Amino acid sequence: MKRILIAGANSYIGTSLERYLLEYNASQGRELYRVDTISQRDPVWESFDFGGYDAVFQASGIAHVDTGSVTREQQALYDQVNCDLAAATARKAREAGVGLFLYPSSIIVYGNKGLSQVITPDTPVGNPHFYGNSKLRAEEALFRLAGASGDKDAAPERELGTEGFQIAVMRLPMVYGKGSRGNYPLLAKLADRLPFFPDVQNQRSMIYIENLCEFIRQRIEEGRGGLYFPQNAEYTSTSRMVREIAAAHGKKIRLLKGLNPLVALACRMPGRIGAMAGKAFGSLVYDRSMSGDMESYCLYDLRESILRTEGCADGQEGKSGGIQI
Repeated sequence: MKRILIAGANSYIGTSLERYLLEYNASQGRELYRVDTISQRDPVWESFDFGGYDAVFQASGIAHVDTGSVTREQQALYDQVNCDLAAATARKAREAGVGLFLYPSSIIVYGNKGLSQVITPDTPVGNPHFYGNSKLRAEEALFRLAGASGDKDAAPERELGTEGFQIAVMRLPMVYGKGSRGNYPLLAKLADRLPFFPDVQNQRSMIYIENLCEFIRQRIEEGRGGLYFPQNAEYTSTSRMVREIAAAHGKKIRLLKGLNPLVALACRMPGRIGAMAGKAFGSLVYDRSMSGDMESYCLYDLRESILRTEGCADGQEGKSGGIQI
């Protein structure tokens, strides 16, 4: 049996991971994972005994928000929670003899390099905004704890850490699934209300929450650190996702190429409108070679994942949303 500590109560990925591991226990008919959760909202967590845990998952963090600017105080808070707290938790885990520390970073550390971006193993990080910068600073702090000098030395095939203590950094694309928040609920509302939608053939790397939880479970079993880029086995487009959401509820939505010039115009507009249009209809993918054996952890394809997200499969109830971490 492996003991898992989730640092950060009530986080979306953290609570999803706890539920997934407990359901995995039930499916196997024995307790393979024992999961505990602690809150880090006040310094009381610092007195918690990390001893005896096989892995610590850092779930605490301030999620990404779409905003044009932040104050220095807000930037400092992002750095404090997403970076300093993660580093402090990792140090405590190492001192307590925990074997593996898992940190969910973000694809956003690569910054915004235009409307079409394919990230390869040679793509450098750089120029992220305040949220991405807080994640990047956290990675750098963790790399130092792991004995790596920086991103270049933290190649996907290289272990991060020393014997007895490993760090797994996961640069996640958009995560969606039942019970979350973020970009997905907007797409769900559009699918419910609109009779037609632009037929834009962009490509996005995404990962369904249960696929991500299985990826994390496998890393816990393996106990090996590294820099990871999990994603669904297939890229998707914004238009296809809206169509699949509508289809999950028995609704047919027409995809019209005639609307594409309006999308292109919106993407060229300055300010918030252009940024939002570019985010919705631009392309951002990981090269599939970076994501390991996707068949081993991608339990559900896009259609199946949307049916489960929308509560239309296996007796699930209710809608959910998505999160950009």
